[in-house]
Amino acid sequence: MTAYIGFVDNTDMLAHYKMLEKIRDVCQAEGWTILRYDTSVANRELIMMAPGLSGTEQIFCGVYCYQEASLDYYNLAVATMKGFVADNSFSTQPGISPVLGVPAHNTRIDYWISVNGQRLNVAMKVGTPVYESFGIGKFFPFAAPSQYPQPLFAAGMLSSASATRYSETTHSMPWKGNRSNLRMHFNDGTWKTPLTTPWQNTTMANSSRPAETTYALYPVMLYDATNMYGVLDGIYHITGFNNSVENTLTIGGKNYVVIQDVSRTGFGDYIAMELS
Repeated sequence: MTAYIGFVDNTDMLAHYKMLEKIRDVCQAEGWTILRYDTSVANRELIMMAPGLSGTEQIFCGVYCYQEASLDYYNLAVATMKGFVADNSFSTQPGISPVLGVPAHNTRIDYWISVNGQRLNVAMKVGTPVYESFGIGKFFPFAAPSQYPQPLFAAGMLSSASATRYSETTHSMPWKGNRSNLRMHFNDGTWKTPLTTPWQNTTMANSSRPAETTYALYPVMLYDATNMYGVLDGIYHITGFNNSVENTLTIGGKNYVVIQDVSRTGFGDYIAMELS
């Protein structure tokens, strides 16, 4: 796993276009195959194939830009797919998840990108500022490959590629679960909305202080009323007590950055994204 931290701006293109280019570059550097990178259209788009942690898998992910200058929004949209057909449009790729919007910016975007062989996690600081995050790819299933061959997920900030500016106050990060901007793939081919730990337990999610003097990371597990399906890779709940966005911490030799839910600062409004 490699982390990339920096910013893009509008020096030579709109910042959300530059962000798409940055995602392409870092995923390619980490061994992903670029299947489509089309900058000839206004809604520039990128489709990639990740090799999995084994190096022998085929995990298809996509990102595209959409914007409207008169409404002052410049966004990304993300999805995970079950295959790739070169002649198909982005939205008609085989088994594609719902396409989920992520508010971005046209001038400057500060980013934290964490990519490995099976998934891409991204956090961005935009605008006033607020913090947006998304993830696409594969999670760790609680089942054998023969039982659960495609444990895929897609997580964005919006439930569709809607005309939503970063300053809109009701949109929220997907990791809290039970919301349509987090989807997981089921064996019947559908993409459903899971619950997540610990946010469906209000007491645990809003824990006011870390255990003793050490901040604890809580894995984000995906479940419903029937089953516990798996755990997200590289995304963790962390308490907001005496904590701040962009804090960094090292636990067990691994590095993390703290990201908040847009502009929210409650105890349950933070994640820790693994950087190494």
